[in-house]
Order: sequence, then structure tokens, then C-alpha cells
Amino acid sequence: MNPLSNYTMYVANRKIDPDPQQARAVESLNRLHRDVVEYESQRQEKGWRKHLKFLQPRHLPPRGIYLFGPVGRGKSMLMDLFYDTLPLNIKKRRIHFHQFMIEVQDYLHLCRVSGVGMEESNIALLSLAIVVANRSRVLCFDEFHVTDVADAMILSRLFTALLDQGICIVATSNWAPKDLYKGGLQRDRFMPFINLIEQRMEVVEIDSPHDYRARDVKNMSFYFSPLGAEAGQNADNLFNSLTHNAPVHTDLLTVRGRSIQVPVVAQDVARFGFSQLCERPLGAEDYMAIARRYHTVFLENIPHLGYDRRNEAYRLMTLVDVMYDQHRSLVITAQSPPQNLYSGHDHAFEFQRTVSRLLEMQTHEYMRRVQAHFAPPPAS
Repeated sequence: MNPLSNYTMYVANRKIDPDPQQARAVESLNRLHRDVVEYESQRQEKGWRKHLKFLQPRHLPPRGIYLFGPVGRGKSMLMDLFYDTLPLNIKKRRIHFHQFMIEVQDYLHLCRVSGVGMEESNIALLSLAIVVANRSRVLCFDEFHVTDVADAMILSRLFTALLDQGICIVATSNWAPKDLYKGGLQRDRFMPFINLIEQRMEVVEIDSPHDYRARDVKNMSFYFSPLGAEAGQNADNLFNSLTHNAPVHTDLLTVRGRSIQVPVVAQDVARFGFSQLCERPLGAEDYMAIARRYHTVFLENIPHLGYDRRNEAYRLMTLVDVMYDQHRSLVITAQSPPQNLYSGHDHAFEFQRTVSRLLEMQTHEYMRRVQAHFAPPPAS
């Protein structure tokens, strides 16, 4: 099997709709699939078979692919077609890009603790590339986006080292290479990385007129009550639909030295319990960091809030305000509907705005604003 045969089968079986933009991207992924199999086959040959071929020209390392386009166009689904059809003898890894960069920074930190100075960081990055190459010959990065200056400053050297090891890289992103890290600190030092992507990877845009993610959730609610098995199952179904059943991972946000653990993340969608976000001393700055990282946040298991939960109610009000102002989606499971969620008197008047916003955030018009706000900037 290969990406093209699987895609053709999905269309024939009506699992997905035919899409010319996706079909063009599949052709590129199919080319890469063939190149990876040939390259790794030659690289892995041993003994007399390898010596018999010493006069034949060696295959060049496979040229990876950078898939970009608006949300909901099927980029991750297409990357999974490539990933899932690779032969079992080829070591591979699929990982959220942010999670990968956390591992990279942890590795560099260990090197510094071990006495490797900043001037020797190139050596550390080269050694890391060798470690990665021994573990994975194919790296698939989902949700490629750069906001951290520490990541931006090392990406050119890191990816050069990875590509020089013959590692195949496939990445999905909402952003064209030229729009990565736009407006970031010291962006001039990031430009070599953009050039590297454009020179050593095939850049493929998927700009289908159809937003499949929005279509899939058009008739779904984003607020489930009362709490129980049905609400939990509805939330699970919505999460799977929004993320197209992508693998989940954990995340870690740091705000002024405070750490916010994110227990479940996939496709820029995060799931939190009410106790984690509203029973801890968090504020608007913490919620802003969450809203900037994820386009959809699940807040689950909200109890009925009486006078004894006025502090938690205030944090919920702040969280809803931030998510609303930042044009983000908020999925809730709660004991009561919005109108009956709070019965205390301390915030009774102010909470009416929260009720109004929670109701508005379930409308199709609000969802259209979310999609428009989260889209990449238009090409200049």
C-alpha cells in the first residue's frame, strides 16, 4: 500500500470527498513514499549485496514535504496516509512539533549541565541529530509553528543536521514558510531556516475551499449538561471529530515561572478539568497563554457554583472572557446549563455576561469568527 492507493480507496468508499487540492498533495506524498523506501533499502543493505552495487549511483536522501494551508483542509489526514503506509522495517516517528522542541531544549539543557558551553551548541545539535537518526529515519511533525525565540534561534542548525543525516521530514502547518515566526524577536536570524525549508523540502499548499473540520461539527453542540456518561461521550466524540482522531500528547505552558500542565492535546485542541483551571490560583495572564496556544479548549466537569464557590466562579468568568476576546472555541461539560450554572450573589450581575457569552459561543456565527481569526495571514 502507498498514500495514493489508500487515498483512492477512501474516495471510492466515500470515507472522504474527492478534493483536487488533496489529490495533488497525495501525488507528492506518494513520490516521497517511493523515495524513502528506495533510499532506506539501499542504506540498509549489507554484505555482498552492498558490494555488488558499489558501481551503481547512490540514491540521494529523500526530499521531505512541508504541507501548509488553513485549518480543516485534511493536512494531518494526508500525512497519516504517508506515515501509516511506510514499511515496518523503516523506523519512523509522528510527533507534535511543539513536543519535539521541548525534547530538543531538554537535551540542550542536559548538555549545558554536563559542561557543554553555548559556543559548543553546534556540537550538541549534531550529536542530537545522530541520536535522532539512529531512532527514526522518518520524522512527521504535526502543527508546525514557531513562537518561541529559543526554538527559532536553533532551528536552522538543527534541521540542517537532521537533513544531513538523511532523515526524511514531513511537516504540516497552518503557515507558509515565509510567514513562520512573523514579527518574532531577532527574526533575521530565523531567515536561514525559511530558506532551508524552501531549498531542501517540497512546499505544498492545500487551500481547498472546503473546511472539513467546520463542516463536521456544524450540527454539534459545544456545551453538554448535566454531567454524566452521555455528556462525557459527547465530549469525546467532539474531540475526536475536531482532531480527526489524531494521536494525543501532553503539553507544558510556562507563564512567569508558573507551570501549567496540559493533560491532553491534539491538533491544537486541549482538554482540561474544571479543577485544574478554576480551582487553582490562575488568572487572566495564564488563560491568555492557553488561548494563544490552542484554538479550542475543553473545560470539563464544571459543578454547580454556589456562594461557597465564588472564587471558582470568578475564575470561570475570567476564562470565558479571555477565550471570547481571543476568538477561541470553548467546549464545556457542566452540571447545569449556563443560565443555572451560578447561584451565588457575589458575582450575580457580572455572571450574566458570562452566560450571554457562553450562549453566543455555541452559535454558527461565532464559530465562523473563530475560523476567520485563526486562519493564517493572506499571502503578501
